Amino acid sequence: MNIALFSAYDQAVTVEYALAIHKIVQNQGHQIWIDQRLQKHFERAECAADFFDSSQSMKQDFDVLFSVGGDGTLLRAIPFVYDSGVPILGINTGRLGFLTSLQKESLEKGLELFFKGSYELVSRSLIHLQTEPRVDAIEDFGYALNEVTLIRKNSTAMLRIDSQVNNKQLTNYWADGLIVATPTGSTGYSLSNGGPILTPETECFVLNPIAPHNINIRPLILPDTAKIQLSVEGRGTHHLVSMDARMLSVPMHTKILLQKAPFQIQTIQIHGDDFFQTLRNKLFWGHDPRNRQ
Repeated sequence: MNIALFSAYDQAVTVEYALAIHKIVQNQGHQIWIDQRLQKHFERAECAADFFDSSQSMKQDFDVLFSVGGDGTLLRAIPFVYDSGVPILGINTGRLGFLTSLQKESLEKGLELFFKGSYELVSRSLIHLQTEPRVDAIEDFGYALNEVTLIRKNSTAMLRIDSQVNNKQLTNYWADGLIVATPTGSTGYSLSNGGPILTPETECFVLNPIAPHNINIRPLILPDTAKIQLSVEGRGTHHLVSMDARMLSVPMHTKILLQKAPFQIQTIQIHGDDFFQTLRNKLFWGHDPRNRQ
């Protein structure tokens, strides 16, 4: 098996677990390539390894990618994996780690289960974003696994966000911004903004306004076959558009077109773990003293 180990940062805990993973993988008789960001740390530890450049498109035939960090690291791996179909195993060295399947405390046991084939793949849809007129940074990689967010820039004034669905007028949001979330992203920014939780296999999007001035406006769930068109007006000349961990400045009145991406991302879920267990463990569902009776 050919394995790529991806890391967005070279923090001490990341380096520690990257070295441990490298040793475990080699002991299992598999090949592993390490993110070039960690090369100096491997050299300092006198650990011989092969490296790859994650800032470039994937050029090697990897069978799986290990993402070492938090959910943000896994999101930053998406442009590298793109539409290759290579599944991602998230190894959490961060805090909440909702997307990451393995926790650092159970690393060795989790990898043992992985190499035994004791896991399943979870297919996750993405949002494809395009603009009129063209914004080059978006056209280069206009995809988001969690959410696309339109939000104000350098202003305390609210935005007016015109929205259409399948070429039909929806509404004008008067708000600080608007989140368009996938099922995967429903447990991220949208959740903290009062949105619903969706299971990963749910085929829909969530439109969730941020601090809406229209008190009767609520989050709206749309089928992921919908084509969404947005346009922002405000007192400034630009507003912000975020796609997961990437943030861009976009001129007001830019037409923003959103639809389901033509490919999906595969994440690895080790057996013994599932979405509902994650809700219980990470969001403390069921942590009620009455349940002990």
